[in-house]
Amino acid sequence: MQLDFVSVEEFYFALTLDTRLLYEWHDPALVEQVRLRLKAGYGEPSTVAAARQNTFNYVFRVIGNLPANTLIEVLDWGEQLRLNSNYGLERTPGGKVNRLPAYEERPQFAAAIAATLAQLLHVPLIAD
Repeated sequence: MQLDFVSVEEFYFALTLDTRLLYEWHDPALVEQVRLRLKAGYGEPSTVAAARQNTFNYVFRVIGNLPANTLIEVLDWGEQLRLNSNYGLERTPGGKVNRLPAYEERPQFAAAIAATLAQLLHVPLIAD
């Protein structure tokens, strides 16, 4: 699995409305470590933080044997590190987000993405 960073110039904030939580870690030290590694590796976040408790939001397109336009978000919320994705979800022309059959595979996808990010950022991310 490979991740392709989506820069702020290319990213449309509305896409984040399509994502849902995959996993979160309650560890302020891990949040800071990931923030520093993401900034060092990718520069500025994909989106501008909308609130004081949200200081970074990096978006990646997942490249691999997955549905097209699969995105993940790595962000902080308070003292939590969150991993969101649109995997298994589809936005209808009317704006509603529906679950696809792949939605049931989200726990396995979360574990695979956490392992990929852990390797990429050299941080311990373990998805239960």
